[in-house]
Amino acid sequence: MSFWETMRIGASGLQAQRLRLDVISNNIANSQTTRTAAGGAYQRQDVIFMPQGSRPFLPTYVAERQGLDTTTGGVKVHQIITDETEGSMVYDPTHPDANEDGYVEYPNVNPVVEMTNMLSATRSYEANLTVVDAAKRMALKALEIGR
Repeated sequence: MSFWETMRIGASGLQAQRLRLDVISNNIANSQTTRTAAGGAYQRQDVIFMPQGSRPFLPTYVAERQGLDTTTGGVKVHQIITDETEGSMVYDPTHPDANEDGYVEYPNVNPVVEMTNMLSATRSYEANLTVVDAAKRMALKALEIGR
């Protein structure tokens, strides 16, 4: 695996986890939103990842000659899904979004789950950053050896 492939894989992980953190932050920010443009309470979102390309262990020029996919590893965001589970119903007849029975539907966002997901995304981001940094250090050491 080349230096640039390693950097590309690390960068794909960094981008994917950054988007995941953005979605989690949006969920937390909207945890009390009872009315959206689409109507109803906010529905939490989640990010679905997918492997990014794979190829057999062949030199790139051989794989290209055989018409094989030459992208290596990494991750990409497949889609952002909306969690369709119902939020909690709270009795508050004074709330502007209360239904005729006095209940308000709140979002299906659980702050504890979102904070756990945020910690996981942060750790994954840090791990990808470590990969990029290690590749950079190895390349610099290789240059030093060549002097």
